[in-house]
Amino acid sequence: MPDMEENKDHNAELPQDGTNDETLSHEDTQKVLDDINAATVDPREEELVSLRKQLDEYKDKHLRLYADFDNFKKRNAKERLELISTASKDVIKEMLPVVDDFERALKAAETATDVAAVKEGMHLIYQKLVRNLEGKGLKAIESKGNDFNVELHEAITEIPAPTPDMAGKVIDEVEKGYYLNDRIIRFAKVVVGK
Repeated sequence: MPDMEENKDHNAELPQDGTNDETLSHEDTQKVLDDINAATVDPREEELVSLRKQLDEYKDKHLRLYADFDNFKKRNAKERLELISTASKDVIKEMLPVVDDFERALKAAETATDVAAVKEGMHLIYQKLVRNLEGKGLKAIESKGNDFNVELHEAITEIPAPTPDMAGKVIDEVEKGYYLNDRIIRFAKVVVGK
């Protein structure tokens, strides 16, 4: 019977909230185990976890940067294509008035009796065309009388120089050469003295 009394006394010590000693001791045990595990964690493992986290962050940054750069390349290529397709638009718009002037001059030339007036009209249209082209960066290469330069001129033929000082110089210009914004777009075709 003493065992029964001991059990009664033991039951009297149980908490009234419905939990028992085993649950409490299990929770306490788990808490102690967690504390032990936290105290015995290898610092190298913590460093490894930290490095993996940092690596994941770098990978994410790298992927975002790569995607941004790829989008930049695509956008740049698209803008370049648009620029190429519309680059001549401004030049064409400025040439349209010259074309209109030529049409009027041709119409007037059909019935004109004064050749000097037709010549003057053509000269004015030519000057307007040249001004428009110069405004876009076109510049003629000055050749006649200058030394022959293979980087500017293309020799069509050589003829005897009229004077000794004209040897190696451009005697005549068959076709003008041009710069576009200080870059040669067409070499001058010239006759050189020898």
